[in-house]
Order: sequence, then C-alpha cells, then structure tokens
Amino acid sequence: MLLEIFDHIDLCSEKEVARLLPLVSPERREEALRYRHTFGQFCCLQSYRMLVELVGSVSPTLDYTTPRFVFNEFGKPALEGRPDLQFSISHTKNAIAVGLSSQPIGVDVEQIKNPSPALIAKTMNQEEQRRIAEAERPDILFTALWTRKEAVLKLRGTGIQDELHDVLKEAEKEVVPETHIRADKGYVWSVATYREALDL
Repeated sequence: MLLEIFDHIDLCSEKEVARLLPLVSPERREEALRYRHTFGQFCCLQSYRMLVELVGSVSPTLDYTTPRFVFNEFGKPALEGRPDLQFSISHTKNAIAVGLSSQPIGVDVEQIKNPSPALIAKTMNQEEQRRIAEAERPDILFTALWTRKEAVLKLRGTGIQDELHDVLKEAEKEVVPETHIRADKGYVWSVATYREALDL
C-alpha cells in the first residue's frame, strides 16, 4: 500500500492550474475545467498527478502517464486495464490524499471542524456520541470518526449510500481503518483496507 498526502494548498493558483492542464489526460483536463473555481480545478489536477506518480513508482517501466478511469455503479473509479492496482482519492480545503494498493482501498481526508449536534446525531451511534461529548477535542474526534467511516465506505465502493451510524462497528471484523491527525495543519485523514488482503 502506498499513500501520499499533499498539504501545500497555498500553491493553488491559476498559474499552477495552467501548468498542470497539459500534463493530464484529455478526460481529466475536461473534468478539471468543469469546476468553476480555481481550487476545484487544482485539486482535480494535482490528485491525478499524485496518482500517476504512485503508479509509476510500482510500474516504472510502464508507459502509464495518462491513466483512464472506469466507474462502478456507485461511481467509484478504477484504473482502466489495471485491475491489479486499486486507488482512492480525497481532498478537502487544506489537503489532498491519494492511496494505491494491489487490493481494494479507501481513503478520506477532512478539514477539522466543529460539527453541529444535529450532524453528530445523524452520523454517529450512541457510543461515538458519548466519546465525542467527553473528548478534550470533540472536533478532532468527530473528524477522525467521520474519515474512518468515509474510508470504509470508499473501500466498499458504495460511497455514502449506507446508513452511517454503525459503519465502523459492522466493519470491524473485516476492515482495518487507520487514522492520522494533523492538528497543526487542520486536517485528519484515514485509510481503510480489508484485514485479510495481501498488498503491494
């Protein structure tokens, strides 16, 4: 499993978007330009370049500079012609995360933020709500739990189609979620893989 985090979002600019546009596939270029704002364009392009670099690191002799995507029924992307390489991409206001594996993988990164009581009740089960209420930094714990749930759902390839309350409890026997907190930079990211999976 290979993971890469990019948190130099201060590099986001129209000039950088213009530099990246010729370096991606025509399909990715078209997708990036659908975003109205520079930030969305930048994240779309930068995450693609990160993925290309990770793929190149495991297949250095392969000419795979402009990968194309195929999608499952829920919209989860996969690399066309490379079932041996699974990936997951996520971005938030202050970071981009990309994961690559020989087995299914789910990655999520989120900006640390204070959730409303309604959002906590909608997404967390009773035990998680208790832990958040008692935490020294409820905002960090909520974000950590949220990214773990998102990573599990991305691993499964369903996205937020499932009921969120017991996602982690239901997955604990088959899924290994791992969470990293960067409080100094204001974000949390998690990665989920299947417990029995063999990896790169």
